[in-house]
Amino acid sequence: MEYAAAKSSICRQCGRSFSPFAPKPGLKLRTREEAPAPERSSIIGRFEDFWKRQRSSIIECFECKRKQQVAGAATSTICPACSAHIDLRDYKITSGFSRSIRTRGDVHLTGKGDLGSSSVVCRSALVEGRLRGNLHCDDTATVNYSGKIPGRISAHHVVVDRKADIHCFRRVCAGSIEIRGRMSGEIIAQTMVTVQKKGSLEGDVTARAITVEKGGMFSGQLVIGQVSITQGELLEEEESSAASIPESRFPNPVPRPLPAT
Repeated sequence: MEYAAAKSSICRQCGRSFSPFAPKPGLKLRTREEAPAPERSSIIGRFEDFWKRQRSSIIECFECKRKQQVAGAATSTICPACSAHIDLRDYKITSGFSRSIRTRGDVHLTGKGDLGSSSVVCRSALVEGRLRGNLHCDDTATVNYSGKIPGRISAHHVVVDRKADIHCFRRVCAGSIEIRGRMSGEIIAQTMVTVQKKGSLEGDVTARAITVEKGGMFSGQLVIGQVSITQGELLEEEESSAASIPESRFPNPVPRPLPAT
């Protein structure tokens, strides 16, 4: 059935476009009646759609950092200040994926997924497959993977799940880190590092505080205090302080021979 003034239409079965015609008098159109969905699933689906449309969130522009409020059902938006495009979609990676991702949505790397893109920026991420690029999350990054991670991970909160056993080649930077499984690598945390029961952490840790629960294990070097100072900056300060030492006041010091090597 179409409107009488319609000039074109699309077939519901094959998707082809055609010009509608006026049916002859007395022509009976056969329509296929589909079985109605169960009442319970229909109610749940309607409730989820309604909740998604009613929910709104505050996002930040990637370019000018201006914040704005968007609807929960939106997949993209435009920044009102700099007109930059902002992706709001969620990504679920189930196979090889090599394109860069920059979204305010969530990223789910499944167990069969292989994320080889150089840069991934998202709101939160669940890593269950192979991660070869750099990952930055504004909220939480949950790692439930066993293997080596060559990329850099940075997030507001990092969780290494119970079944995880990872070795990070590059440093992990976060506001707080929670170790429930096994992890080895360098960690820089702005606030707290927590090693829970049956958790294991091996490597260098720089944080304001660290907690190792009974049954947990930590092995490595620990620096508690100013997190913003890195080892390279410490070496530069030592070199500058050594260069500022005044020269000897003794006249004409006798040079000493260098030790044999």
